[in-house]
Amino acid sequence: MDAQHIKKTNFDFAAGELLLVDKPVGWTSFDVVGKLRNSFKPLKLKVGHAGTLDPLATGLLIICTGKMTKQIDTFQAEEKEYTGTMILGASTPSYDMETEPDLQFDTSHITEEQIKAACQQFTGDIQQYPPAHSAIKIDGERLYEKARRGEEVELRLRSVTISEFEITRIELPEIDFTVVCSKGTYIRSLVHDFGKALNSGAYLSKLRRTRSGNYRVADAWEVMELVGIIREQKNISAINPESVKS
Repeated sequence: MDAQHIKKTNFDFAAGELLLVDKPVGWTSFDVVGKLRNSFKPLKLKVGHAGTLDPLATGLLIICTGKMTKQIDTFQAEEKEYTGTMILGASTPSYDMETEPDLQFDTSHITEEQIKAACQQFTGDIQQYPPAHSAIKIDGERLYEKARRGEEVELRLRSVTISEFEITRIELPEIDFTVVCSKGTYIRSLVHDFGKALNSGAYLSKLRRTRSGNYRVADAWEVMELVGIIREQKNISAINPESVKS
């Protein structure tokens, strides 16, 4: 599907559409789905997303409507690409900026060569623990809900694949990077483990999903831009139902 097709403004949502959305910071993936679902009312329509983004992350979120929701698992399984920034020399319980730093580490022993060399440890098939503050469900409850209550949970190792892990800027304590990875990879855990590999600590300060499979954030809609198009189409439909057919 090319950008021209994605950026069309004439949709058949009930038959099924794939929508690319640029998720803003502070929104959950479920917030985006809810906003779009509410925009369709009073039409009752299935709406789902493929691949959750953390609230503090931005970037490409694939939204499916109608019969296209049956393909969510296929889209979710595709390779992902991210750009991000980590802070070296400290760690947080959530592995990102959702919680305050709880530990500080010396970074005077760390060289640029060591930073770039450490990437090699995290390229290929690796295992990682998910963050305690994550959306994974245990006994029907999401881990972040347990973590916020101070409950300890037993985390299980997950096998993931990192195809590319490149450092693009080093201005300590900040380090910019690009990652290409498999479904289920937690970039927060990757950053946390990266800090440990340098005998230090690290947490994620910025993350943006730039690609999922062949779909790119450059072709995505802003949430409210898409909401406006949905509402406009509904108004046209009320006058002439035939005008909304793709």
